[in-house]
Amino acid sequence: MSIINQTFYISHGSPTLSIDDSLPARPFLLSFKDKVFSQKPTSILIISAHWETDEPAVNCIQGPHDTIYDFYGFPERMYKITIKQDGVLIIGSGSATHNLRLRGTMGTTAPWALDFDNWLKEALLNGRYEDINDYEHKAPSAKLSHPWPEHFYPLHVAMGAAGMDAKAELIHHSWTGNLSYASYKFEEKTK
Repeated sequence: MSIINQTFYISHGSPTLSIDDSLPARPFLLSFKDKVFSQKPTSILIISAHWETDEPAVNCIQGPHDTIYDFYGFPERMYKITIKQDGVLIIGSGSATHNLRLRGTMGTTAPWALDFDNWLKEALLNGRYEDINDYEHKAPSAKLSHPWPEHFYPLHVAMGAAGMDAKAELIHHSWTGNLSYASYKFEEKTK
C-alpha cells in the first residue's frame, strides 16, 4: 500500500479572506478541503509567520480548543469568529509575495511582483528547491517581494516536510495588487 505524503504552501494574505467575498483567493480556500486532499489528513501542522521565538517551538493541541488569533488591527467581526461556533481556523501569515508597504491596488500588479512570482513558480515546478533556499540571491526582486523572510519560511517547511523527491504542483493562483496568492502542493509517494 502506498502512503501519500502531501504538504501545502497556502498563500492567503489577509485573514479578512474569511469575511470578504471580494478577495480572489476566498473561493479556493472555501473549496480547499474538497478539491485538494487526495486522502483525509491524519494530522495538521500549521507554520505561522506570526509565531516568532528565539528557538524553534511547537504548540500542540489535541481535541477542542479556542481560536488562536495571530493578527491584530482588523475589523471587530474578525475577532468574533471561533472554531467551535463557525468551524473556521484563521491563520494570518502572508502570501507568495509579501510587501505590505508596496501592496498595490486590486487589478494592478507591479513588474517586480510578477517577476518574483514567475521565478518562484518555475523553480518549484522544475524541482529547483536549492534555488528556493537561496532565493535572496537567485530570485529577481527578492527583497521587494519579501522585505523580511518570515512570510516565506513556511514554504521552506512545506518543501522540506514533503521529502527529497516530492513534486510541486500549483493548485491556485490569483492576485490582490502585488500580493500573490500562489499556492502549492508537494507530494511524494512512498511504499
